[in-house]
Amino acid sequence: MLELFQENLHKCRKELDEWFFKKYNEINLPIYASVDIRYSGWKVSVVDANYFPAGFNNVSEKHTPELSKLFEERLFSKYPDASHVHILPESHTRNLGYIENILRIKKIVEKTGFKVTIGSPELNQYSLLEGITEDILLDTVFVNQDDVIEINGDIPDVILLNNDLTNGLIPGLSGVVEPPIEMGWQNRKKSNHYSHLEKLINEVSEILDIDPWILIPMWIVSEEKCLEFENCTNKLAREIDELIEKIARKYEYYGIDSEPVVFVKNDRGTYGLGIISIRSGDEIKELSKRKIKRLTYGKGGTS
Repeated sequence: MLELFQENLHKCRKELDEWFFKKYNEINLPIYASVDIRYSGWKVSVVDANYFPAGFNNVSEKHTPELSKLFEERLFSKYPDASHVHILPESHTRNLGYIENILRIKKIVEKTGFKVTIGSPELNQYSLLEGITEDILLDTVFVNQDDVIEINGDIPDVILLNNDLTNGLIPGLSGVVEPPIEMGWQNRKKSNHYSHLEKLINEVSEILDIDPWILIPMWIVSEEKCLEFENCTNKLAREIDELIEKIARKYEYYGIDSEPVVFVKNDRGTYGLGIISIRSGDEIKELSKRKIKRLTYGKGGTS
């Protein structure tokens, strides 16, 4: 199956490049983002998109100059007079990996020649955050009467948002913000991502003459959010069994010797929380209260 995909990918490269070029000119892409990719051995799929990525510390140092150049080109194309970028992070004061991520973003932006400050109203009680390679010196953030951030009386030209807004909007985001606040989890759902992704995958699959299922998981949205009640749980169990049956038919068609698994997750940002894997609808009906709480729990205790 993947051999056919690779063959068609090579054969249709020119048409696919033209498709990407057209989409890039139609869509206002965020200044940065990352995607979560899963490979099962017989298909590869994007399972989530992160518009406020927290993994720059995992990028090799040798790529910093290239990333700085790309950042500079993107920023100056939109804001040619910009000189001051303020990074507004999450409040992960004990997450050393996340602190290293912010440090790497700071280095990438500083290498372009921009003045860089870091901080948020939520972190004003701290003067620094201890990292692994070095500490982050935080700037005190003042939010003026126009709901705009000021640092020592200076208004940044661009706020580089690295906070996914799961807990809601943060004061001071009325200035120029990249990526836009509308992409935060206070406004976005995973099902929104999949509904848009599915349309794009269908177009690409038509170009490559392949089954779209090779590039995207089967998915459903259960509208009821009341797992503590039996009628809701029974409804979700039926939906899960129907989905597993559809996946099993695909496995049979492609000769895949494996048992279908469904991942059940919170429809909003969960920061890796609130995800369970099950193999039948009965499993969702037999969940303990602890597992139900885990399933509905998101970052910052949101449900």
